[in-house]
Amino acid sequence: MEKIKRIMSMKRPVVIGVTGGSGSGKTTISNKIYSRLAGESVVMIPQDAYYNDQSELTMAQRQAVNYDHPDSFDTDLLIRQLETLVAGQSIEQPVYDYTDYNRSQETVRVAPADVIIVEGVLLFVEPRLRQLLDIKVYVDTDDDLRFIRRMQRDVVERGRTVDSVVQQYLATVKPMYHQFVEPTKRYADIIIPEGGKNMVGIGMLEAQIRAILNQK
Repeated sequence: MEKIKRIMSMKRPVVIGVTGGSGSGKTTISNKIYSRLAGESVVMIPQDAYYNDQSELTMAQRQAVNYDHPDSFDTDLLIRQLETLVAGQSIEQPVYDYTDYNRSQETVRVAPADVIIVEGVLLFVEPRLRQLLDIKVYVDTDDDLRFIRRMQRDVVERGRTVDSVVQQYLATVKPMYHQFVEPTKRYADIIIPEGGKNMVGIGMLEAQIRAILNQK
């Protein structure tokens, strides 16, 4: 309760981090809250946009990268851009091209806002990044359900084959989840089970954000 009071009294923007395993529903939750708050002073930043620039690598080398390891992200850039937004300045957010396994040449201008929602699978791993997050949300979903969701997403939206999805899941996604993602649950202020289907959890988080916005 004291933390909420302190957050609501802050003059600077409030940064909310949403994390969980691949396919947990963290992006769905973030998108639903963002859409419900349309017209309010809220922006959303996906950690996936900050995969490293791999222009110097061949396609085969890019495909071999472990994208579920913290080293696959340009965390320094994400931290700098979050600090820029918190300071009230706009950023040029990078765009990641999943079909090219590389950062796009395009960027997206993001203006500062009272509430900044950041979502990503490895969001709580780096201490410097955690310190920027005023409210930390962990989306906790069963492994089997997360794998099914990932399979459907990667095949339909990202043009991957079933075999490649299974191979990547067994080789990197599952072991990296247990090594890096699941242990960060202890840092969470809020744990939401079942991802995007948990309408009660989504409603509670939306209400908390609206209270912050009303206070500002």
